[in-house]
Amino acid sequence: MTTVERASAENTRAFSVGDLLQEVPGISIKQGNGPRDMGVSIRGSNARNGFGVRNIQVFEDGFPVTQPDGLSRTDLTDPHAYGGVDVWRGPSSALFGNYATGGAINFRTRTGGEINGFEYGIDVGSFRYFNNYLALGEKKGNFEYALFASDVRSTGHLDYNAFNTQTVNLLASFTPSSSDKFTFKFIHNALDTQLSYRLKFNEFLLNPYQKGCAVDWSASLPAGCASNTFFANGFNGAKVPLTAAQAGLNRNDFRTIAGLRWEHKVDANTDWQVQGVIDDRNISQPTGTTSAVGDFLSMNLMASLRQRYSLFGAPAVHLAGVWYNTLPNDSNTFNVMPGGNGTLGRRTQYVDGGTTNVGARVREEISPAKGVMLVLGAGVEQTHLYGTSTQFTYTGSPNPTVSTSSVSTDRTNVNHAQEAGLVLKPDQYWQFRGRVATGYGTPQIGNLFTTSTGAPGDNTQLQAQTNLGYDLGVDWTPSKAFKLSVTGFYEFFRNEIVSQTGSGGSGTFQFNAPRSEHRGIELAADWKPFAGWRATAAYLYMDQYYTEYAERLSGSAVLFDRTGHKIPGNSPNELLARVGYDQPSGPLKGLGAYLEYQWKDAFFMENGNLLKAPSYELYNLNIHYVPELAAGPLKGMSLFFEVRNLFDKTYVASANNITNSQSGGVERDATWLAANASGNIYAGMPRTFYGGMKLKF
Repeated sequence: MTTVERASAENTRAFSVGDLLQEVPGISIKQGNGPRDMGVSIRGSNARNGFGVRNIQVFEDGFPVTQPDGLSRTDLTDPHAYGGVDVWRGPSSALFGNYATGGAINFRTRTGGEINGFEYGIDVGSFRYFNNYLALGEKKGNFEYALFASDVRSTGHLDYNAFNTQTVNLLASFTPSSSDKFTFKFIHNALDTQLSYRLKFNEFLLNPYQKGCAVDWSASLPAGCASNTFFANGFNGAKVPLTAAQAGLNRNDFRTIAGLRWEHKVDANTDWQVQGVIDDRNISQPTGTTSAVGDFLSMNLMASLRQRYSLFGAPAVHLAGVWYNTLPNDSNTFNVMPGGNGTLGRRTQYVDGGTTNVGARVREEISPAKGVMLVLGAGVEQTHLYGTSTQFTYTGSPNPTVSTSSVSTDRTNVNHAQEAGLVLKPDQYWQFRGRVATGYGTPQIGNLFTTSTGAPGDNTQLQAQTNLGYDLGVDWTPSKAFKLSVTGFYEFFRNEIVSQTGSGGSGTFQFNAPRSEHRGIELAADWKPFAGWRATAAYLYMDQYYTEYAERLSGSAVLFDRTGHKIPGNSPNELLARVGYDQPSGPLKGLGAYLEYQWKDAFFMENGNLLKAPSYELYNLNIHYVPELAAGPLKGMSLFFEVRNLFDKTYVASANNITNSQSGGVERDATWLAANASGNIYAGMPRTFYGGMKLKF
């Protein structure tokens, strides 16, 4: 586990969770479908997903923000609210249950005592970026609260990419006695964003920022603009080409989460807690030729027990937990048609079903000797996936005949996970770590009803994925000024769920790769050579490949063997390094600056390993000032100025996996893919400038 404290992003623009997580070794970040929808990956776990976060359990202040179907979104988070974040890397289902094949993340908001007053901040920048935020909190007697709110908006760096999003986040606690504590959590986020098309590779080379693409008529589009074809009447027949701006593609989403936790201390060595969470995700997403519309209201109940005891004279901690969560699925998919603002045509699919998980876990943490920690854990969980997908087709015009077909599933998966870990700390300088653990993740209900063309249909053969992972690591701290951590990992997957763009050119679908292997090295270094100076680095090496998988491409009976091929979407090398200086004393105390370097290596975008997203190197510069203030109503102030992408590099911020193509049983080459494969690329921001101020009262 790695912990990142608030200080790393304290005096920066802190726009998305990527700004907090990027210095964690093993973490990769890519742009999703929306301004703050970051794809967060641990050891490549989510790199193949086109949006949101999967294969990672996400929490906020210990309350789950991953819904029971395994999907998390980072849209609802503003890093200014957080005091820190904890990241568990590697298979973690023994501790966190379903969908934790990659690990888990817990974002921690600041407590009222930490805020202790009122803060107001404002960040401005390129592309009319504006973030207006406040924090209010205090601890008074047995009551403590922390309230955060922000309003963020920008025109975006692409031609059709404007957004505005509002967030409210509350953490409050009441401690009526020394034995009891009640904690209340509330999050609400409203998102309204335009959404540009992803570009084909050649379109990215010609017009990465999609300049001039937001025009009235597709006939006058500049080179490199993406368009798609829509039913003119919204259900069948003739199609017309439209750009994203002409169709009015967008996301208009709301998310509301409310949770309550009761912690009770039975005695000096025993305590338990129960908590419940209600999570409502309401979406309207005309993001392409179709629009997803639905309201997903989930419930999550958890209870746990912690007891300190002696095991044959050795100090030990026993933990046990149970949980139940459920998410009904009542969602629709509609055609998008001409008219702008994501005008809806006829319905194409209705999914009625849901996901329910019930599980239990036990865990022992034993210290048989000084400097030795042994961890043993196990968990078991039953997942019920059920539902019916109804597809609608239309014959005739203008008053068509409607015909329906349906696919149903009702299945129960029982999964289990185990974990064993050993930590040896022979002295204050060295620590050695070893771990073996398993993880599991069942499909999302919608995955079962999307075919390889990206269209509604039968994909109910999709199976749960499992992985077995081995970790070996060492931490070396020769002095307070230097720390080095190195971890090697090797993970074996069965039925790994991989996502890619449908062969029909719209939507994504999921398939099982029977066997695959992930291996790599994580490195983190922190060095303070002289007073005020600090250098940090986080490096990830990944080698991920199929060990058994044969792919059947659309229109061919030929199977293409992918054994030994790299799994697309995963950069083999990633590095983030930062060198900075903060004046520790004198009249300029509080003045500081740092230079940041980011390298992401080239990676394949398809199973045939023919076409790569190019590598890139970025430099970011930050200057900040936190002056010491005399006594008065103003308790603190900070100022910053930041230049991101200092040398104005054009780069790929996100590249979803694409589907290979064949002709006559022969696979088409990289040149064909670059020109014709479905759009999958978002360009990163060009050189941008930001400045901000925060006042504390």
